[in-house]
Amino acid sequence: MKEYFCSRLVKSEDLNHHGTLFAGRTAEWFVESAFIAAASTMGDPEKVVCLNIHGFVFKTPIKKGEIVKFVSKVAKLGNSSIVVHTRLDMELSHITPIEGFITFISVDENGNKISHGLVMDEAKDDEELKIRERAKKL
Repeated sequence: MKEYFCSRLVKSEDLNHHGTLFAGRTAEWFVESAFIAAASTMGDPEKVVCLNIHGFVFKTPIKKGEIVKFVSKVAKLGNSSIVVHTRLDMELSHITPIEGFITFISVDENGNKISHGLVMDEAKDDEELKIRERAKKL
């Protein structure tokens, strides 16, 4: 599946009381990046709703001035669900402190689940295969 990229500069207003990137801001950016992948794949953002955030764990703190890049791609498709894998890469320190999955569902104008009719393509490499296998276990 296609990869989607979103980059952000960590600024003072993004920090918590410890002087590191606030988890709430990170979660906002994380969900937004995954949503862009899901909505772009679906072709209509009005039909995409976030259902579950899986495995949002910080492995290392992120400091002011760091440039963070979110890389998202669809990892699994159900009948109405879309599971997106997202990772956060720190551009300057070359660390990946967060990665996980978000499940979205396809809905109609009344918020009822509907089939999206999408089909997964072939995995392009072993890394993508491993991500897809992890997504199947969610």
